[in-house]
Amino acid sequence: MNTSLPLSHRSGRLLLRRPVETDLDFLVDLFSRWEVVAHRPAPVADTPQQSAARLARDIGHWDKHGYGRWAVEADGKLVGFGGVTLSADFDGLNLSYHLHPESWGYGYATELVTEALHAAFGPLHADRVIGLARAANPASRRVLEKCGFAFEQEVMLHGAPTMLFALARPRWIRISGPAA
Repeated sequence: MNTSLPLSHRSGRLLLRRPVETDLDFLVDLFSRWEVVAHRPAPVADTPQQSAARLARDIGHWDKHGYGRWAVEADGKLVGFGGVTLSADFDGLNLSYHLHPESWGYGYATELVTEALHAAFGPLHADRVIGLARAANPASRRVLEKCGFAFEQEVMLHGAPTMLFALARPRWIRISGPAA
């Protein structure tokens, strides 16, 4: 994929932008929250160094590929991170999203995922997008299913069973319309 996405754009209520180093304090707070790490195989908060490495990977993905996970703002305030990245382990772009618990329940995850799919199947010309969710995380599974993903198989991820959901371009076109 040689296509780049704009460094930022608005979607409904959200500003989706390329992450920057000053987002680190937010990431440290986000991944120190029990509610965010509860569904990991070992539900342990990230250290500040792990959050810094995560941010460096996100920035590096943008630098190398011209797209990646966005920093997500609502009402001028950072509320999460999410988008699509290349998957080293699975066929298709990998969708991921993490929202601050204070912003749960407002539909931001669905709006973010929808925008990520428009980018993936639009300018990035993806054939397939995958999303991974733990069985114990029904909220994440509901977002994926609401956006058209279907359960495909159980996989092992970081030593724990994980549900792999997938959405292929033909289904995306059927559910979103040919202009998507």
